[in-house]
Amino acid sequence: QVQLVESGGGLVQPGGSLRLSCAASGSIFSINVMGWYRQAPGKQRELVATISKGGNTNYKGSVKGRFTISRDNAKNTVYLQMNSLKPEDTAVYYCKADTTVYAYWGQGTQVTVSS
Repeated sequence: QVQLVESGGGLVQPGGSLRLSCAASGSIFSINVMGWYRQAPGKQRELVATISKGGNTNYKGSVKGRFTISRDNAKNTVYLQMNSLKPEDTAVYYCKADTTVYAYWGQGTQVTVSS
């Protein structure tokens, strides 16, 4: 079992920045890929960014150059630095941890970009 706890969401003006954190606990040795997903009202959940245990990253096209995912294996934490935020980035952001067998999700954190 893996437990994930997200933090760092909030309200920010367009052009602003936020950093999301996701702390993992439990069977962390089994985690391969960690990532961030988001779901806006009335829309399907979508991938934002992923990072492998070795540090390989993957991003949704519309966030490339604005968002950066990073991973601190010593702290069992993954981060999402979000810069130049736009209103269309408004969503609930979820952390996900993939093991060989299961996928685990956090509870989500709300990000609202509005003036």
